[in-house]
Amino acid sequence: MVADLIDLPQAEFRMGNGRGDGYPDDGELPVRNVTVGPFAISPTVVTNAEFAAFVDATGWQTDAERYGWSFVFGGLLPDEFPDTRGVQAAPWWRQVYEADWRRPEGPHSSVDDRPDHPVVHVSWSDAVAYGEWAGGRLPTESEWEYAARGGLDQQPFPWGDELEPDGEHRMNVWQGEFPSANTEADGWLGTAPVRSFPPNGHGLYEVTGNVWEWCADWYAPDSYQKDTADHPSGPTAGERKIMRGGSYLCHASYCRRYRVDARSSSEPDSTAGNVGFRLVRDG
Repeated sequence: MVADLIDLPQAEFRMGNGRGDGYPDDGELPVRNVTVGPFAISPTVVTNAEFAAFVDATGWQTDAERYGWSFVFGGLLPDEFPDTRGVQAAPWWRQVYEADWRRPEGPHSSVDDRPDHPVVHVSWSDAVAYGEWAGGRLPTESEWEYAARGGLDQQPFPWGDELEPDGEHRMNVWQGEFPSANTEADGWLGTAPVRSFPPNGHGLYEVTGNVWEWCADWYAPDSYQKDTADHPSGPTAGERKIMRGGSYLCHASYCRRYRVDARSSSEPDSTAGNVGFRLVRDG
């Protein structure tokens, strides 16, 4: 059921961040030559419409639905929304009951008018289940980075080294002062529809910004010291799964992880309003 994938041949590339503008504690070093492929990858993240087809066919209940709540960015909630528990280290994240993939900002919201937006509030486990139904899988971290780079070597963004070349916005990230004022200069406050910005050199859309993307690998900050250079798949066990690409909430003042070599992670059953996924298939 995974259609319109982009075929990528076996290739070697330089994985990691050798520019010195990353977060050392995230484990972006050392840069090493890595071989991946062949594989095929979706040009976009999975959309609300695609995920709805999966739920209609299988009756799948997401982790957010089972738990009865998920994390929503407070700036997307109406002014009259009742106070809810926040995350101590990131108070802009609010625990919202009845927030899930169908209702991204809680019971007052809906995805009926967002069929082509990324599905969010999906856990790593939800993404794996979708992949099994659709005949695909989550990409390994190395596959994701190779595809996201679009053929460029050691550049921070899929299009090169400038955040906004010639003043053009190339991705959906926070504009203004985080978290209080978003100018929406790139056109969006929350998620943007897929294919809102130009694709990279491999034909992939929104690999940076918009939503974080789950990968198959367990996270460890020293993964790059231990992984083999051929088709690495990360640690064999762990507590958190890799996420890549950044989201509409990333801003240089606190989270400059809207780069193709940036890394983040979260527990496999965690959900939030800025996390989605795309699929790959073995070549």
